[in-house]
Amino acid sequence: MEKPDFTSMDEYIATFPAEIQEKLQEMRAAIRAAAPDAEEKISYQMPTFALKGNLVHFAAFKHHIGFYPAPRGIEAFKDELARYKGAKGSVQFPLDEPLPLDLVGRIVKFRVAENLGKVKKQPGRKG
Repeated sequence: MEKPDFTSMDEYIATFPAEIQEKLQEMRAAIRAAAPDAEEKISYQMPTFALKGNLVHFAAFKHHIGFYPAPRGIEAFKDELARYKGAKGSVQFPLDEPLPLDLVGRIVKFRVAENLGKVKKQPGRKG
């Protein structure tokens, strides 16, 4: 079975059962609150927020919500993220627990500052 090519975050979220949609919307709202100027898009077939480049991605899986704030976003909050499964640039929030929305917001703000700072260091780059 081929995965559909999503064109919007709403389209992606709508493909999940109601309780998963609720968690995805919570995640979306927390990211939106932390990065109000970021653009919503689909990248790598996942909901993505972009601001001067990709900021964060998130996605639903069978047992968790995956959150992808890039390796630096994980590294900067590694102590708080230690209780979750994850990899170099990702973390898994179990579906049977409340999402750590405050932590997600702080990681997103870190990534916003990083992306905006990165752009300032590169004169002449359009963004």
